[in-house]
Amino acid sequence: MKKKKTAEDWIVDIIVYAIVIFLSISIVLPFMQVITISMSPASVVNRNGFHLIPTKFDFSGYHTIMTDDNFWHSYLVTIARTIIGTASCVLVTVLTAYPLSKPNLPYRRGLMIFVVFTMYFSGGMIPTYLLLKNIGLTNHFLVYILPCLITGFALIVTRNFFMTLPAALEESARIDGASNMKILFSIYLPLSLPVLATIALWYAVTHWNSWMDNMLYVTKQNLYVLQYVLQTILNNGQTPDMEMAVGVVVHTETMKMAALILSLIPIVCVYPFLQKYFIKGMVVGSVKG
Repeated sequence: MKKKKTAEDWIVDIIVYAIVIFLSISIVLPFMQVITISMSPASVVNRNGFHLIPTKFDFSGYHTIMTDDNFWHSYLVTIARTIIGTASCVLVTVLTAYPLSKPNLPYRRGLMIFVVFTMYFSGGMIPTYLLLKNIGLTNHFLVYILPCLITGFALIVTRNFFMTLPAALEESARIDGASNMKILFSIYLPLSLPVLATIALWYAVTHWNSWMDNMLYVTKQNLYVLQYVLQTILNNGQTPDMEMAVGVVVHTETMKMAALILSLIPIVCVYPFLQKYFIKGMVVGSVKG
């Protein structure tokens, strides 16, 4: 028999729903505003400023951005960086987390202390720049990949997930003569889709949103990433009041918002497919220490 809700239950439900509705509105309204400005003509933007519901439609901002070769080249660079960087990061994280999940690994506690240490302290911006310059990574595509191959938090979550898997699986595989790599790739990884999807999403979002490393280590325009180009557009307007071939003047804010929308599409498309794994991986990977 279903238990009847008490007054306290109703109060808690009202508070929770109110918080959820407030957070949802705070997320949806800015997104609606960006979409509306991106498809509004300059005259409406100048007259009304930021508004939520479009009164007139004008896609000149999208046309301006989509005909910009530099924008699309940076888009391709970012896609390549995200795919290669995410795959490399997940591989290195898995190869590091697997041995650290074994209780008989020598100096395991000390190694984990080093991992946790990197979560709180770093070498600093100037030493990092000098190091990357001395090893020839500046103005090189690998500067986007190698310095961030692994993060301490993702390593810990993956290691904890591996520790929850039954030891009997590995023991039976060893009896059949399986090596460590065979056990990892044939047994552990197929059972680790939730945590792999979780850390892959973390790494992918990090690579997709990164622009600081571009600003610090790259001066070649053919290596610019999308977020650096987008940051330039948002800060400087790039080409304010750009006049297109048809003679239509494109408002700077319209062009900015159109660039924002175009830059969000890949992540918005990928996230729904990984969400179910993301929640499970976070819960299971954070249970065991």
